[in-house]
This record gives sequence, structure tokens and C-alpha cells, in this order.
Amino acid sequence: MKVMVIDTALGACVAGVFADDAASGALRGLGLRRELMTKGHQERLGGLARDAAAEAGGFDGVDRIGVTVGPGSFTGLRVGLAFALGLGAALGRPVVGISTLDGLAASVAAPGLVAAVIDARRGQVYGRLFRDGAPLGEAEAWPLETARDRILAEAGQGGGVLLVGSGATLLAETFPELAGAGLEPLAAPNPEALARLTIAADPATSPPSPLYLRAPDATPPSRLPGQPRQPAA
Repeated sequence: MKVMVIDTALGACVAGVFADDAASGALRGLGLRRELMTKGHQERLGGLARDAAAEAGGFDGVDRIGVTVGPGSFTGLRVGLAFALGLGAALGRPVVGISTLDGLAASVAAPGLVAAVIDARRGQVYGRLFRDGAPLGEAEAWPLETARDRILAEAGQGGGVLLVGSGATLLAETFPELAGAGLEPLAAPNPEALARLTIAADPATSPPSPLYLRAPDATPPSRLPGQPRQPAA
């Protein structure tokens, strides 16, 4: 299967084309463009996708498109979703959604307990726990203390823990109990991991819909354009 992956949900802008060998399962990178950034994905994504596809011999033969759906930046993930859905419609190919937390955990492919954690600001992380690659629960927004307690409770069943993602260093520096954890403070999932998840995904159960774990910080305007301000009470 030949797939294209799009990722703009976290700290990188990624477009890549990969193919797997049906017999061996080996994954080959055919074209990849990746730039670390937290803003400006909308200006760069189209060019990166064009260049990655050109390196891979064009968009012909792409069977499926995978796009990160969050949790992550509200603006960033919507940029990737809109682009992937538009490209899928133009090519007549299915688009599947990939969780950034699943992508981070798959990026390390480590045995034992892995905590994929993204710094969500405001004293929270987005997190999901995995053991030997299998998820132990759903993705959630956790206060930092809850994240510590969840991780330590699961780690208490034996073995250490690997923290992966932008929340890894935050948790290790905040709580002495986690100072001995392994750290992989990745800014974004590895493209190869996203490609494998895209190939394995079931389009029927992996919709390209944004995964929001808390309400946006923005609030609706209190008045319409041109409407006079309400007098102060």
C-alpha cells in the first residue's frame, strides 16, 4: 500500500509518501518533507506536500491519506485536516484520522509502559498510556497531578516508564517521583510511525475528524460588528 501522511497538529509541518512491501511488511520512504514549527503551517504545507509527492513520483498510486487529528493545536490540526480532505477528494482516495498520542507512542516502539503526553498548557497535559504498544485507556486531558498519579499507578505493576512527547520533560521536572523515567521529548510523531498507523487503520473507525479534549480558549464575540457596546453596569 502507498500512503501519504500529513501532520500539522503539533510542533512540525510534515508531508510524506511511504509504501509497504506486502510480503515483508518493510516500509519504504518515497518522499518526505518535514519542518519544525509551531505556527505558519498553512503557508508551508502545500509546498511541502507538492515536493514530497514529486520526489515520490507524483500522487499517482497513492491508496490512502493519513492525517493527524489531535489532540494538539486547534488551528494547526484544522489546517492539516482541511488539506488532507481536499486532497482526498481531488484524488478520490480515502482519508483516515490518526491520533497524535498514538503517533507519539508508535514513534518509540518501546516495550513496557509508555506515556504519550503533550503539554496542553494551563497546568494540563493531553495523555494516553500504552503497555507493549497496546493502549490502556482513552486519550484524556489530565491535570499534571492526575497524570503523575495515573503513570505511577500503572508503573507500580512492574518496570519503568518512558515519557514521550512535549509533556515528557514538564512532568519529569515537576515531579521528583518521575525524575527517573525515560524521556523522549518529541515535538511531533515520526512520519514513519504515522505511515504505519495509516496503513493499519480501518477507514470505517478512523474518521478524519478533529479530536478535541477540552474546549478552545477563544470565546465568541460579545457583540456583532457595528453593534454598539453595552454601557458599563
